Amino acid sequence: MSEQRSAAGDTPAQEQAAAPAVTEDTVEALVRSQLAKALGGKRGMVEAAVPTLTFTLSYIVSSELRLSIAMGVVAALVLGAVRLLQRSSVQYVVTSLFGIGIAAVFAMRSGDAADAFLPGIIYNAVYAVVLSLSVLVRWPAIGLMIGPFIGEKEDFTSWRENPAVVRLASRLTWLLVLPCVIRVLVQYPLWLADNYGWADTFALLGLSKVAMGWPLQVAAFAAMVWLLARGRTPVESAPAAGRED
Repeated sequence: MSEQRSAAGDTPAQEQAAAPAVTEDTVEALVRSQLAKALGGKRGMVEAAVPTLTFTLSYIVSSELRLSIAMGVVAALVLGAVRLLQRSSVQYVVTSLFGIGIAAVFAMRSGDAADAFLPGIIYNAVYAVVLSLSVLVRWPAIGLMIGPFIGEKEDFTSWRENPAVVRLASRLTWLLVLPCVIRVLVQYPLWLADNYGWADTFALLGLSKVAMGWPLQVAAFAAMVWLLARGRTPVESAPAAGRED
């Protein structure tokens, strides 16, 4: 009865005040759920950062490239062992181990520790370009992530027929682009300075990678959560919404 009274007699202001909390029946809630899984929680963030931080601090202290790489790998393996003992997922540890492995290949090939950060710079540059293109061609990456959960279940592309969903997904995707662009703009000049001998920027490069890793990503996700908390886009396909009985 209260829902009928609200629909029939409440003013717009009253309706907004009485609006229900975001539930799994909204696009925003689905995106928030998927983002939480992607982050892996606080523990997943720590596991992603520890090996890189260990490598950076080890090299600052010892100036030994092989030792520093080994320390980073050992840190990842220890985190993985703890996960295995607890019988929990090692997904984020494996991702971190893979990342430091690629960094080690670059650094060992050139003998320059700063090159360990080059793969991350390249990754962020490519990631930013791909995400930007996805928005420009109206296939925003966030929409692809939530596509299987909304619209017509047999056709995960049906979400594109709902302009509100496309706009929301585009805004969220731009928020993913921003941290990547910031990392490249800050870290690439530092890498260039170290690589060409203009200045010893290794410590700044390593610390910037840690500071602009998960902290910057979390800031972007916080902005996304704020944006999601403001909207209540219904989970429905455009054709279904407009179809007459």
